[in-house]
Amino acid sequence: MIKQNKEKILLSSAVILLPALYGIIMWNHLPDTMATHWGADGITDGTAGKALAVFGLPLLYLLVHLFCLWLTLRDQEKRRQSRKALEMIFWILPACSLVTNGILYRAALGKEPEPAMLVPVLLGVLFLWVGNYLPKLRRNRTLGIKVSWTLGNEENWNRTHRFAGKVWVCGGLLLLMSALLPLQAMVWVMVCVVAALGLAPIAYSYAIFRQDRKAGVVYDTAPKTKAEKIASKITAVTVPVILLGAVLLLFTGSMEVNCGEDALTIKASYWSDLRVEYSKIDTVEYRGDFDPGVRTNGFGSPKLSMGAFRNGEFGNYTLYAYTNAKEYIVLTSSGKTLVIGMDDEARTQAIYETLLEKTAPGFGLRLA
Repeated sequence: MIKQNKEKILLSSAVILLPALYGIIMWNHLPDTMATHWGADGITDGTAGKALAVFGLPLLYLLVHLFCLWLTLRDQEKRRQSRKALEMIFWILPACSLVTNGILYRAALGKEPEPAMLVPVLLGVLFLWVGNYLPKLRRNRTLGIKVSWTLGNEENWNRTHRFAGKVWVCGGLLLLMSALLPLQAMVWVMVCVVAALGLAPIAYSYAIFRQDRKAGVVYDTAPKTKAEKIASKITAVTVPVILLGAVLLLFTGSMEVNCGEDALTIKASYWSDLRVEYSKIDTVEYRGDFDPGVRTNGFGSPKLSMGAFRNGEFGNYTLYAYTNAKEYIVLTSSGKTLVIGMDDEARTQAIYETLLEKTAPGFGLRLA
């Protein structure tokens, strides 16, 4: 089977490596350090050297691609898969390589991407694509909706995958439309849709199983190995915990800024608190939007953006801000820079005025 698809394997592998060729051509135009990851708040929080960014990701995609093809084509059971279903395995990672590396190059060449919008768009396209292939999958233990009810009955498998295909296509369209929503609403829709797309086919398959059992339909009962039983138990526990944790991190948390008698204190969810004594504050500045640069350590969600950052204006600095902040307080203390952004402009203004009163008079600076 591998020999029969040799040309397609070589072609798909070459497509995966095309971004590396583009990187070689554009080498002199690329910065020495390239952004490689963005947080849920849309801020760059991962970088890599030019050589690693240009060659590392395509090579990683290539290794995963070849491994997936080896698993798929070597199995006699999966050799009976429809050719259209196998096409998905051949081309899904080449497509991902072109898209993700394209995003990296756009950012490196100064065309800042919109990561918040790109995530639902990419997921939407992925679900649309896979949803079209799901009804064509034949029963197997590697590809598709693999639960005991689908694996135990051919009709259950077929009906479940026809249903899943329709649901995934509709879900993909919803994800594409969610890219037009405000950030927090978009993330809510994205999490709910992805969870529904994963759970709905399983629930549908179980409902068919219940009906069949009442009708006396016999299901195959292939015994599970010890490793499969352990994996099932681990999955049943870890998946809900991971989903719950992700929801909590994405949609909860707050930041409190208090001006006490002797110091400014910041209490923040999911990140360390901070205390700055007024006597150690050197300058205070009120300003509009600014370029946060790159987060080198910290926490980012659709609601909060905090931690250690680095940009061209301040160098290394500390940020505590809501993602919807429009105006900021920039203060320096003992040679270090702190930026604060509240979700309410009136609150930001009040903190700034209080800081001016609490510190030495005459050095407050306001920039529009």
